[in-house]
Amino acid sequence: MADYQTIRAGVSAARAAEIDQGLRAHMNKVYATMSGGMLITAAAAWAIADLAVTNDPTGATMALREGQYLTGLGEAIYATPLRWVIMFAPLAFILFGWGALMRRGSAAAVSLGFFAFAAVMGVSMSSIFLVFTSHSIVQTFLVTAIAFAGLSLWGYTTKRDLSGMGSFLIMGVIGLVLAMVVNIFLQSDAMMFAISALGVLIFAGLTAFHTQEIKSTYVAHAAHGDQEWLDKAAIDGSLSLYISFLNMFQFLLMFMGQQQE
Repeated sequence: MADYQTIRAGVSAARAAEIDQGLRAHMNKVYATMSGGMLITAAAAWAIADLAVTNDPTGATMALREGQYLTGLGEAIYATPLRWVIMFAPLAFILFGWGALMRRGSAAAVSLGFFAFAAVMGVSMSSIFLVFTSHSIVQTFLVTAIAFAGLSLWGYTTKRDLSGMGSFLIMGVIGLVLAMVVNIFLQSDAMMFAISALGVLIFAGLTAFHTQEIKSTYVAHAAHGDQEWLDKAAIDGSLSLYISFLNMFQFLLMFMGQQQE
């Protein structure tokens, strides 16, 4: 991993200032793109949940709880095999589609792919509005945002090389995914608690790791002058931070979320 201070020290003062300015612009683009994805995800999740649930039993297809019913759309998304497609579509895109898009697509195509992914993720996450109260969702989101800001700032400013920690944490993510798939069938509350606790820690660490990685990647490649590649790298970094934020949020929601009665 390129060391920011080493590269900066090996150039003229004017070039160092140029690197600093370019890095700030790059990081601003990363956070702005991530924030745009978050807004799309939140809007999609809320809109789908609003269309999927009704208080009017007329035309409803299934009772959700007393006074709340699923519409036809809600039943299709949450009570048919389509729910598995919606649940695993974001993961399938990351595993099989994102790498190819980064290699072959333009910066505009990669950006479009990211925002499309954010919309699909919103549909996949819409069920949280059926399970948890809106107040607890907002509260957990704010706590996640504060924690994310602190962790990302630490990853950006620390002089410690986090690359080794990142490799370990990515292995932890693989283990988490496998454990979550197994627990779909086991439905163990104790296992879900353990998964949630580990998930918060793993994605907290990945937030710092990815922030440092984004910074180091920019510094290592800025001198090449390939703006198209740097634009795609910014979107790729946005995706990494976006995924870390959403996973922290979802795992924290398991602890802080108040379920609807």
